[in-house]
Amino acid sequence: MQYLPVCFRLRDAPVVLVGGGTVGTRKARLLLRAGANLTVVAPEVSDELEGLLAEHGGIWQRAEYTETDLHHKRLVVAATPNRAVNEQIHADATALNLPVNVVDSPDLCTFIFPSIVDRDPLIIAISSSGRSPVLARQLRRKIEAMVPGAYGALAEFAGRYRDRVKQAIPEETPRRLFWEQVMEGTVAEQVMGGRESRAEELLEEQLANTEAHYVGEVYLIGAGPGDPDLMTFKAARLLQTADVVLYDRLVSEPILEMARRDAERIYVGKRRDDHAVPQNEINQLLVDLAKEGKRVVRLKGGDPFVFGRGGEEIELLAQHQIPFQVVPGITAGNGAACYSGIPLTHRDHAQSVRFATGHLRDGSINLDWEQFQSETETLVFYMGLVGLPVICEQLVAHGRRADTPIALIERATTKEQRVLTGTLSTIVEIVEREKPRAPTLIIVGSVVLLHDDLAWFRGR
Repeated sequence: MQYLPVCFRLRDAPVVLVGGGTVGTRKARLLLRAGANLTVVAPEVSDELEGLLAEHGGIWQRAEYTETDLHHKRLVVAATPNRAVNEQIHADATALNLPVNVVDSPDLCTFIFPSIVDRDPLIIAISSSGRSPVLARQLRRKIEAMVPGAYGALAEFAGRYRDRVKQAIPEETPRRLFWEQVMEGTVAEQVMGGRESRAEELLEEQLANTEAHYVGEVYLIGAGPGDPDLMTFKAARLLQTADVVLYDRLVSEPILEMARRDAERIYVGKRRDDHAVPQNEINQLLVDLAKEGKRVVRLKGGDPFVFGRGGEEIELLAQHQIPFQVVPGITAGNGAACYSGIPLTHRDHAQSVRFATGHLRDGSINLDWEQFQSETETLVFYMGLVGLPVICEQLVAHGRRADTPIALIERATTKEQRVLTGTLSTIVEIVEREKPRAPTLIIVGSVVLLHDDLAWFRGR
């Protein structure tokens, strides 16, 4: 992040605005709405700004800017058309350790004004870090349409009951779960419908039943092949509710950042012959955390039921009667194929597709090679980078032509995606030269020939 989003409390705070034109008027409107004790320094101000100052008790100091205007102030905004003056304001404010915003000059700002969706006391701020205010405003308009105006009343209602609920439910996790149920249930609907008396009755009824046992739950979520935009809505929503997130090395950092900031994160990744946490310990950890009443997300790259050991992990949960949900994800085979422009099936090339693992549980690649010989079937190998020489050798030894096209896709769907193509007889040498890194996926078959014409996504 180039900026840390924070909210200033400006009620009765001394704030100075230098500049009284159209831009300064816009900033004054925001500062006065936040309750600032505003002083405007400018030889002239707009009629609207003069009226705003009179209405809110602000001060117009009819003068040119001097450094003493910043004394005893808490925040500074510069909105003059003179670059030299703005630079001087920035230098003076920085010397006094005052937050300063110079309108339309990100290089002179220590803070910036975001686009705001105002559902007071609920405030949503959108910022492009000064790069594209127009884009931020467009996004604000979309959010405005999605967030009902009554959310402000709901936030006020929750604020009034915050201490009451905390007293009734002192433990953090059960209290959060309680509020989540309230905000998604009948109580919230009553508040947003203007029936707050009924909402209070319902909330008190729920608080009277605080002895109810809060059972933990496990969400086995497929994170997809890497691009966070490929996650499902349900996956993103459940990830936001988790108290604990167990993740593996195939989960990209942008996806992990979608979890709640206060959620505990536990790395349980695996590499070939190098497991950070053995599988049986992962299974038991899911059970233990759920029994503590926590919502646990097991976040897995791709789809949890396609070479993801998802079945093994939920078996123990089922034995212990732990509630769980499985959220499918786009498996790496589909993601890599689509983002590399290689259709897994095509009427002129392949009428079926077969997914296979590049290594077995014991580390070997002892597959049923006799079943892989159809020229009209696409083969997709997961986790096959290390075993690539054996895969090529065995396919040729059991009947596949040495000039059969093959592609290796590195870090599919991400900015680092790279596609290497060749044949069964040449790809090993290509890989040795290019040195791709896991995760990779291998596609074998004549559909690979379509890559050059259909490759729409460009990584590195």
